[in-house]
Amino acid sequence: MLRRKRAGVVEPPPAAEVTANAESAGPEVKIRAFRIGFVGALGVLLAILLGGILGQLGTVILYVALALFLALGLDPVVSWMQRRDIPRWLAILLVFVVVIGVFVGLIATLVPIVIEQTQIIVEDWDSIVENIKNSDLVGWLNSLVGGDAIQQAIDGAGDWFADPDNLGALTGGILAVGAGIAGGFTGATIVLILTLYFLASLASMKRYSARFVPASSRPGFRSVSEEITGSVGRYVIGQVSLASINGVLSLIFLSIIGAPAPILLAFIAFLFSLVPLVGTLTGAIIISLVCLAASPLTALVAAIYYLIYMQVEAYVLSPRIMSRAVAVPGALVVIAAVAGGTLGGVLGALVAIPVAASLIIIVEKVVFPRQDVR
Repeated sequence: MLRRKRAGVVEPPPAAEVTANAESAGPEVKIRAFRIGFVGALGVLLAILLGGILGQLGTVILYVALALFLALGLDPVVSWMQRRDIPRWLAILLVFVVVIGVFVGLIATLVPIVIEQTQIIVEDWDSIVENIKNSDLVGWLNSLVGGDAIQQAIDGAGDWFADPDNLGALTGGILAVGAGIAGGFTGATIVLILTLYFLASLASMKRYSARFVPASSRPGFRSVSEEITGSVGRYVIGQVSLASINGVLSLIFLSIIGAPAPILLAFIAFLFSLVPLVGTLTGAIIISLVCLAASPLTALVAAIYYLIYMQVEAYVLSPRIMSRAVAVPGALVVIAAVAGGTLGGVLGALVAIPVAASLIIIVEKVVFPRQDVR
């Protein structure tokens, strides 16, 4: 408080008053700082706790997301059957019986092949290494680098893999492999059960989620949500269709050229093709490398075939099959696939692409219109 003004000069208040004001304000400032620090520390601890919980539940969240996208992918088929005067419960039952039948059929077909090929590799390991060393490809590589460096590297790798201790360390041991297989079956069962539940209650889930939105915004929310679910469903169906085409054609072609275990390699082609853009290329590289076990010529023919197929898929098959699904830019596909694969492996990569497609729809239908109005 200023007491007096004389000749344009402002006189400060007395020192006793300043001291009194400082003493009265000091404790209040300390108390507020303590409260802010205490609440901030609690917030940090809560964030760390929630982060730890989410980290522990990462696999469960991945299962839920995968089941939800599978349900969205199967919903158009169920809706198509409903339009043919088939009750929804019966349509869901028929679709699910087909899905389970395909799943069981794949397991029944692939497991014996994997066991058989593993036994063949273990029994003929020395001859396989010797054939690779004496192949024309290794001779050509030796002529490029000079000496027998390639053959020595193959000998070292063969000796390393032939040691059961090294192989056990590489795979984590028999118990770890068995636990991984058991975990895979358990995860597949959980995903199938959740898919059935989501498929049966998809309409009620949409109605319930709309109630979190104010009544004035619900029509727009329902429109955007229907577009998201429909586009994601078409995206999943389209990607599965492309993967199925790749798997069937791979089975036919690999059987013709005499590739080892063509059914297993065709399943690898189908599985990797579920991840767009990068999946087909990755599967083609793996299959071509496996074909080296037959002969370098077989591997070369397989590589040429997949180069041609990827062009046909990119310019002929994909534009026709995915025309009604949301278009995801190539760079975003790569980023989403890498990020999803880092977080959740193959399943994470599969889920990441539909998530990116959903975000694109939200941006185009919600964010951009709001920005255009301003």
